[in-house]
Amino acid sequence: MVRQRRPARRRRRADPCLALALALAVPLAVSSPVARAATTCAAPQGADPRLQTIDARQRLAWIDQRLTQVGAQARWWAWAWGGGIGASGVASLIAVPLVSPDSRVDWYVSAGEAAVGVIPFLVAPLAVISGAPKLHAAVTAAPLFGADHDAALCALLADAEQKLAAGAQDEELQQRWWIHAGNVLFNTGVVLFLGLGFHHWSAGIANGLAGAAVGEAIIFTQPTGTVDDLAAYLRGHLDGGTGAGEHAAAWGWFYQAMF
Repeated sequence: MVRQRRPARRRRRADPCLALALALAVPLAVSSPVARAATTCAAPQGADPRLQTIDARQRLAWIDQRLTQVGAQARWWAWAWGGGIGASGVASLIAVPLVSPDSRVDWYVSAGEAAVGVIPFLVAPLAVISGAPKLHAAVTAAPLFGADHDAALCALLADAEQKLAAGAQDEELQQRWWIHAGNVLFNTGVVLFLGLGFHHWSAGIANGLAGAAVGEAIIFTQPTGTVDDLAAYLRGHLDGGTGAGEHAAAWGWFYQAMF
């Protein structure tokens, strides 16, 4: 018996469009990260409701970036003024043996003024100087992605908000009227000390005026960016826009939260 040969199966020609689609889809599926779901964390009391709708990671990154920038400015400000005042105090002490004995008290007083001027930079630096690096280190080290880390993310965000508020409060307090008054009173005391105590009115007035001018320059050049940043954050403006009219709402929230 002669076996009949079955007709050969026709091979299906691959659809070129389908092949192209698969070629593009596979690498994208392997290399592209899975879309991360937004994490919602509670907004501070008194903040604009829109703030809570913003992804917590975006809020945290914004605070970290702003504090890092203002913190760097504050460090340069502190080193420049603290170093300059310290150098002037050392120069005054170096000059003591070179002047007449009657004039030495003027230079000792000048060195003492410099020592007093350096103390605030060492003892009570702006809060943002220490707060910014601590927050950045925590943000860098913390695992912030994945549903299992949402609670940790919200806790870190709350800490960042507290550092932002503390930095803003510190900067705002350093601009209050009593800081200016203290500067004027201290330097007035220098004038009276040299004038009434040693009858060195010329040296006393020169030291007093120079000290008061430097003190006011320090106050007016102090970074205050965190004040505006807090106001912008509480309004949900994370695009960099700030406004002076936002400060009242910012400080209202801060005192409710901290006190």
